Amino acid sequence: MRIVRYPQRRDWSQLCARPHLDNQELSKIVGSVLADVREHGDEAVKRYEERFDHVKLDTLTVSEEEITEALSLVGDPLLKALHQAHDNIERFHEAQRFEGHVVETAAGVRCWQKGVAIEKVGLYIPGGTAPLFSTVLMLATPARIAGCKEIVLCTPPDKTGHVHPAILAAAHIAGVNKIFKVGGVQAIGAMAYGTESIPQVYKIFGPGNQYVMAAKQQVSIDTVAIDMPAGPSEVCVIVDETSDSCFAAADLLSQAEHGVDSQVVLISTSETKMKEIEEETNRQLCALPRKEIAERSLANSLFILVNDTDEAIALSNEYAPEHLILATADYRALADKVVNAGSVFMGCWACESAGDYASGTNHTLPTHGWAKSYSGVNLDSFIRKVTFQELTTEGIDSIGEAVEQMATAESLDAHSRAMTYRIAQRKEEQ
Repeated sequence: MRIVRYPQRRDWSQLCARPHLDNQELSKIVGSVLADVREHGDEAVKRYEERFDHVKLDTLTVSEEEITEALSLVGDPLLKALHQAHDNIERFHEAQRFEGHVVETAAGVRCWQKGVAIEKVGLYIPGGTAPLFSTVLMLATPARIAGCKEIVLCTPPDKTGHVHPAILAAAHIAGVNKIFKVGGVQAIGAMAYGTESIPQVYKIFGPGNQYVMAAKQQVSIDTVAIDMPAGPSEVCVIVDETSDSCFAAADLLSQAEHGVDSQVVLISTSETKMKEIEEETNRQLCALPRKEIAERSLANSLFILVNDTDEAIALSNEYAPEHLILATADYRALADKVVNAGSVFMGCWACESAGDYASGTNHTLPTHGWAKSYSGVNLDSFIRKVTFQELTTEGIDSIGEAVEQMATAESLDAHSRAMTYRIAQRKEEQ
């Protein structure tokens, strides 16, 4: 890891910059796959499954028999954990239900909003080095609560043509309608455009590698909505002299093992503590099965020494991390100062893993600095708010002249006349 001591504020922006990727060639490859899927449907999807996932599929659809078999293959301890996590996620997201209120903005003018579920949503679940069955719960649970009529899930199969049993078990628990054995760019294209087997959806959710993220961004230009732009996963841990070095190192490594392009940042007010955490991180690293991945991630990561926790939180707000762990004695006071972060973990006992799996909060979060402008996935992500307004004749009396004046000033005469005719009718009735 790179160690930086007492950086000047003028250097923060450069310090917080994520690694730049040359996406020109990537975009070209992704674009060609998407175009092929759009034109050739299932045939193209199966061809790319054979090419990229090394499996020849007769059908893309996961059958009921496969789901039943998967449930029998998942051990009781994991099944119990999935149910517990689902219950907590459901409880947290249920509390986010939108309640619209009628507002009388002027006499005779009533305005309100109604929450309406997105009818068809697509969920992408990676299944590469780590099958993210937890993400199934994070996405499908709020989709079902919102009332989405069709929930389509795509996830890559293994080389035998089977989907990881825990992914299917999580999908069953969360109430997914349709599951397909498709990964990568071809899965995003299939959900965006629709194929003979896979329905077209209105919004696509879920994480993925750089190819998947590029595909989501491309289809979002003119076809479907997406949850958010995203890059590699990241965590920022703020510590002081009271922090537990073992916990902090474990938190850093839990993020580093995600992938070689993940980024971890430690911000410390104590040089002694920073040194302890560095040594503990290296010690724990040696015992990790995913050591090589975590090691490469740590090579791109930062340990930063600052003067105090106020400076630490200001630097974190500039960085805008996906995950922020406040492991200091004054973590409650610091939490009030958080402006830019995807999800915040308060105190030494709140590890990122809790939010990743079972606390109930959603782990699908903005990365790459997008926490400055995007929220993580929540119930509203699956809902549109439709606006209503009702005017009576009293409403015409209240705002009619203002509408006329403003429309005329914008040189939109038809707009003005739409109100003028009503004003005239109102006067005749009087």
